[in-house]
Amino acid sequence: MQNSAFKTLKLIAKQNFKKLFLAFSLVLAENGLFLIYPLLAGIAINAIIEGKVLLALTYSLMVFIGWGIGAARRRIDTQVFTKIYADLAVKVIMSEKKDSKNDSVIIARANLSREFVDFFEQHFPMLFTSAVSIFGSVVMLFFIEFYVGLATFIIIVIFALLLPRYISKNDKLYLRLNNQIEKEVSRIKEARENKLKRHYKLLSLLRVRISNREAMSFLIIGISAAVLFSLAIITLANDKATAGHIYSVITYLWTFAISLDDAPNLIEQFSKLKDIGRRINANIA
Repeated sequence: MQNSAFKTLKLIAKQNFKKLFLAFSLVLAENGLFLIYPLLAGIAINAIIEGKVLLALTYSLMVFIGWGIGAARRRIDTQVFTKIYADLAVKVIMSEKKDSKNDSVIIARANLSREFVDFFEQHFPMLFTSAVSIFGSVVMLFFIEFYVGLATFIIIVIFALLLPRYISKNDKLYLRLNNQIEKEVSRIKEARENKLKRHYKLLSLLRVRISNREAMSFLIIGISAAVLFSLAIITLANDKATAGHIYSVITYLWTFAISLDDAPNLIEQFSKLKDIGRRINANIA
């Protein structure tokens, strides 16, 4: 019986709890620093203008701590996730072999199982970072520049309403894409030129359609960001804000826009993972 993507992820997390807890604790620490960074930078800028050197130097300390945590996270990530994938690949191969799958399907699914490890190594930290950055920026903007914060909140609500339809379309595209990937080894073994051409042409078309959707999302987010920056500039100019305050507002807007831009890619990864979860029996319980 095939595991769902959620069940497989939950079992991987349960079996590797201590390792994942260590890796994600460092992700949490990094994100906490990045969230307060614009506020501290604004304070440092005002301190520099006023000649308060020691207060301004606290910004340098924050930068040093942030990069130190980042270096530790990168070192630990490789050690943790390479071992998790090695264990998972063996379980997938043995489970699929037990179900009498042919070698081409087993090879394809063993490779696809890497996506579960990539979720924990790349996509979950990105999801966490994006969520903290988006909602954290909105909250901070509500406090330091209310109407700009309100505008960012309205944009989130609009995108949230459009999200179900976007996800549904992505799910269908990844279903077709992974169907073709599973057939790849058998097509290569047959080595029939016409079938190979059709196979790779269809793969290319599906990947282009996925890429086009991502590009359109990028454009829509860019338009929304331009509107937000325009509103912020007009508001700050009318309020005659200090240099540090201007820097904080603009940086929180950049954090919001860049993190929002990660959303289409994350949605694609989750669509891919859901489809893989329907195919693979990792038997990892």
